[in-house]
Amino acid sequence: MASSSEQEIPSIRKEYEQHGVRGFYEQFGDAYRNPHEAAIRLALHEGLSCWQVDLSRVLDLACGSGEVTLALQELGCAAIDGIDPYTAEAYRARTGRQAEPFTFEQIADGALEDRPYSLIVCSFALHLLPASRLPVLAYQLHRLAPALIVLTPHKRPRLREAWGWRLEDEIVVARVRARLYRSVNP
Repeated sequence: MASSSEQEIPSIRKEYEQHGVRGFYEQFGDAYRNPHEAAIRLALHEGLSCWQVDLSRVLDLACGSGEVTLALQELGCAAIDGIDPYTAEAYRARTGRQAEPFTFEQIADGALEDRPYSLIVCSFALHLLPASRLPVLAYQLHRLAPALIVLTPHKRPRLREAWGWRLEDEIVVARVRARLYRSVNP
């Protein structure tokens, strides 16, 4: 039996089935809020308390309504770039920052190739990418930063060394997986 807090969380999966992932965010992105925000924040805080990660310049990839940005700010991180093609208004409303509208496809094509980051955090998004597109995106991200944290409600995605990433550690907090990947030399 589901707890009352689980029953209150809307089913994003059902919305994806009804509208498609892209259709859901195109229609509801301006008002989007991740119903798992508390668990995301806990997993990120726990991971960052265990892992040696440079927070000097962070990319919040698929930034949603700012769940990761707000958690990073709580930890003293100030240099954060948010990117999400669908939730810019929700992100601005909660964080006071502008999100750039790049898609995963544009990033895979090199849209960010001249931007170095100390860390990339991608929350609740990479598992939605078609598996055929993941290797090229992962490789481009590996060229941008030495570390990547993937927050996901699933066992997927698993990034591979051939794509530029080596899994260093994984923690699970409140059913959210936080995986720390380190970039491998090309």
